[in-house]
Amino acid sequence: MAEEAAFPELIRRVRAGDEQAAAELVRRYEPAIRVAVRVRLTDPGLRRFLDSMDICQSVLANFFVRAATGQFELDKPEQLLNLLVTMARNKVTNHALKQQAARRDQRRVQKGGLDENALVAEGPTPSQLVANRELLQEFRKRLSEDERRLADQRAQGCSWADIAAERGGNADALRMQLARAIERVTRELQLEE
Repeated sequence: MAEEAAFPELIRRVRAGDEQAAAELVRRYEPAIRVAVRVRLTDPGLRRFLDSMDICQSVLANFFVRAATGQFELDKPEQLLNLLVTMARNKVTNHALKQQAARRDQRRVQKGGLDENALVAEGPTPSQLVANRELLQEFRKRLSEDERRLADQRAQGCSWADIAAERGGNADALRMQLARAIERVTRELQLEE
């Protein structure tokens, strides 16, 4: 019930271009969109051309642009979920029809001798690397100058005893100072989950 009461405020903030509200909306609804896409992407040949994350990002981008112009009247979280899932299903259908057009029919493409999974690099994708870098920058920006220096010293491998000796403080107190700063910024950025 609390989520339903806060929903109109979330939509208002999204319409106003609030990035935190947009991030909250993505966090809440992205899993459901991706499930809806995966359920529709049953053809292995089509899955080579489409990814649930690509469709999800396209749906969310489309939603944010249209929501900013006030196109949608959404009163309940269920309405938004139904809208996003419908948009995702339509997007998959449109992509499937486009791929099955006579000149680019993916069903006519012969599978090569390569194992396509071997071509996928292990580790994070470029977009994940960029997102992680941006998150780290925002995290560091919210630390005080002293907290940033302390974090940098720890990142360089300095022990708490060495840092305390250099600064003239207590190792445990400095450790707690950094732990509290990290806790504070984690709450501010809503990264607890």
